[in-house]
Amino acid sequence: MRATFDIPDDLIQDVVEITGARTKKDALRIALEEYVRSKRIEALLALPGTIDIEDVSGEMERLELEEMRGEDLSSTQGQERPHRKVRVAEHRRRYR
Repeated sequence: MRATFDIPDDLIQDVVEITGARTKKDALRIALEEYVRSKRIEALLALPGTIDIEDVSGEMERLELEEMRGEDLSSTQGQERPHRKVRVAEHRRRYR
Protein backbone atom coordinates (compact mmCIF):
# COMPACT_ATOMS: atom_id res chain seq x y z
CA MET A 1 0.00 0.00 0.00
CA ARG A 2 1.37 3.35 -0.94
CA ALA A 3 0.90 6.23 1.48
CA THR A 4 2.31 9.66 2.19
CA PHE A 5 3.10 10.66 5.75
CA ASP A 6 4.62 13.73 7.36
CA ILE A 7 7.14 12.23 9.83
CA PRO A 8 9.89 14.32 11.45
CA ASP A 9 13.30 13.73 9.84
CA ASP A 10 15.04 13.12 13.16
CA LEU A 11 12.52 10.40 14.05
CA ILE A 12 12.98 8.68 10.68
CA GLN A 13 16.76 8.88 11.09
CA ASP A 14 16.52 7.31 14.56
CA VAL A 15 14.39 4.47 13.19
CA VAL A 16 16.86 3.86 10.34
CA GLU A 17 19.78 3.75 12.79
CA ILE A 18 18.03 1.54 15.34
CA THR A 19 16.74 -0.96 12.77
CA GLY A 20 19.92 -0.98 10.70
CA ALA A 21 17.79 -0.84 7.57
CA ARG A 22 19.24 0.38 4.30
CA THR A 23 16.21 2.43 3.31
CA LYS A 24 13.61 4.54 5.08
CA LYS A 25 10.91 2.29 3.64
CA ASP A 26 12.50 -0.84 5.16
CA ALA A 27 13.11 0.96 8.45
CA LEU A 28 9.45 1.97 8.75
CA ARG A 29 8.27 -1.53 7.82
CA ILE A 30 10.55 -3.10 10.46
CA ALA A 31 9.49 -0.57 13.10
CA LEU A 32 5.79 -1.16 12.41
CA GLU A 33 6.21 -4.95 12.46
CA GLU A 34 8.05 -4.76 15.79
CA TYR A 35 5.39 -2.47 17.24
CA VAL A 36 2.60 -4.86 16.26
CA ARG A 37 4.60 -7.81 17.61
CA SER A 38 5.22 -6.07 20.95
CA LYS A 39 1.52 -5.20 21.32
CA ARG A 40 0.56 -8.82 20.64
CA ILE A 41 3.05 -9.99 23.26
CA GLU A 42 1.63 -7.49 25.76
CA ALA A 43 -1.85 -8.88 25.10
CA LEU A 44 -0.62 -12.44 25.68
CA LEU A 45 1.17 -11.47 28.87
CA ALA A 46 -2.04 -9.95 30.18
CA LEU A 47 -3.67 -13.41 29.98
CA PRO A 48 -2.00 -15.29 32.89
CA GLY A 49 -4.56 -16.38 35.39
CA THR A 50 -7.34 -16.42 32.84
CA ILE A 51 -6.69 -19.98 31.60
CA ASP A 52 -5.63 -23.16 33.38
CA ILE A 53 -2.67 -25.02 31.94
CA GLU A 54 -1.78 -28.41 33.36
CA ASP A 55 1.89 -29.38 33.19
CA VAL A 56 2.07 -32.92 31.82
CA SER A 57 5.74 -32.79 30.86
CA GLY A 58 6.69 -35.32 33.55
CA GLU A 59 4.10 -37.81 32.35
CA MET A 60 5.16 -37.27 28.73
CA GLU A 61 8.79 -37.85 29.69
CA ARG A 62 7.81 -41.08 31.47
CA LEU A 63 5.96 -42.28 28.36
CA GLU A 64 8.90 -41.46 26.12
CA LEU A 65 11.32 -43.28 28.45
CA GLU A 66 9.05 -46.34 28.48
CA GLU A 67 8.96 -46.22 24.70
CA MET A 68 12.76 -45.99 24.47
CA ARG A 69 13.17 -48.92 26.88
CA GLY A 70 10.58 -50.96 25.02
CA GLU A 71 8.37 -51.22 28.10
CA ASP A 72 4.64 -51.76 27.79
CA LEU A 73 2.47 -48.90 28.90
CA SER A 74 -0.05 -49.91 31.56
CA SER A 75 -2.97 -48.99 29.32
CA THR A 76 -1.78 -51.27 26.48
CA GLN A 77 -0.50 -54.36 28.34
CA GLY A 78 -1.65 -57.58 26.74
CA GLN A 79 -2.59 -55.78 23.54
CA GLU A 80 -0.70 -54.96 20.40
CA ARG A 81 0.99 -51.62 20.99
CA PRO A 82 -0.26 -48.77 18.82
CA HIS A 83 2.22 -46.58 16.99
CA ARG A 84 4.05 -44.14 19.30
CA LYS A 85 2.46 -41.07 17.69
CA VAL A 86 -0.98 -42.52 18.30
CA ARG A 87 -0.16 -43.24 21.95
CA VAL A 88 1.23 -39.74 22.53
CA ALA A 89 -1.78 -38.16 20.81
CA GLU A 90 -4.16 -40.24 22.95
CA HIS A 91 -2.25 -39.27 26.09
CA ARG A 92 -2.35 -35.58 25.22
CA ARG A 93 -6.08 -35.80 24.54
CA ARG A 94 -6.64 -37.19 28.05
CA TYR A 95 -4.94 -34.19 29.65
CA ARG A 96 -6.72 -31.45 27.72
